[in-house]
Amino acid sequence: MPTQAWGSPAVQPPGAPEPPRKKNRTAVIAVVAAVAVVAAAAVTAVLVTNNDDGGKKEAKGGKKPSAAASSSSPAQGDEGGDDTSGDSGGEDNPRAGQTVEPVIPGWKTVTNPKRHNAFDVPAGWYVASPDTMSSYSKDGKPIISMTGPAYYKRDRCTVKDKKTGFTTSSPLAGAGTKGAQGAKTQAQAAKTEALNWLYAVFDQDETGDFKSTTPKKFTSEYGVKGYSSSATVTGVKKTDKCSSDGKAFTVTYTDVNGDWATWVLYSAKGVKDEISDETIKKIMNTLRPLKSGS
Repeated sequence: MPTQAWGSPAVQPPGAPEPPRKKNRTAVIAVVAAVAVVAAAAVTAVLVTNNDDGGKKEAKGGKKPSAAASSSSPAQGDEGGDDTSGDSGGEDNPRAGQTVEPVIPGWKTVTNPKRHNAFDVPAGWYVASPDTMSSYSKDGKPIISMTGPAYYKRDRCTVKDKKTGFTTSSPLAGAGTKGAQGAKTQAQAAKTEALNWLYAVFDQDETGDFKSTTPKKFTSEYGVKGYSSSATVTGVKKTDKCSSDGKAFTVTYTDVNGDWATWVLYSAKGVKDEISDETIKKIMNTLRPLKSGS
């Protein structure tokens, strides 16, 4: 999602970030050691606020949640809403001419050749190109990211950073996929990533209460199998107009190449136009394998 971070010099990957220190700290453990290596290759493609297949504990930061901007850029190396308002398709949608058809009539298909999956989102979402990387940062250093993102109301809130003077935008929700190679179990990866994305997107200052569900086996109607988890952060300190509570849903699965990956959807919670859990689960159910070259 474009912000004034566009065109900024590429940053170097930070040291292995740590997960939230407060509630649920024991649950937020390292997802992947190998993923940290992936982050080193991917981070050079990110614009000041990004990193996808990033650090093994991808969630240690500073800025505010929604106010912490998410930038997007073409990924190099390895790195809905219930209504249809928001970003429309059309010429500004990089996937308007996609060949993978949605399984839900009227929705849009998000494809990720890198992680070998596809999923559908409601028509009101903006779907970025498959090689786009989106992530969040602390003090200009990427801490977590994903590729092949889609956003709902991608410019829902804008705020000017008092320290840098930059105006940054944040979406109401975002979804995409990241690597999970090196995790001890898929269940662990699903739970950890749900908490980590809440931390990175909504509460880097750890002012709220983090809660997560016990990971459960997951099978979509279209053949993706793995483990799913969800988490919430509530009571987030309101430091600016973009601050909000949040929720995240994840699915860790084995892609067609045998690698592990984690699909993530995060959303602001307790706000106008919040995406319902039912809609999120409907999106999750459209997850399907994508063969190389599709």
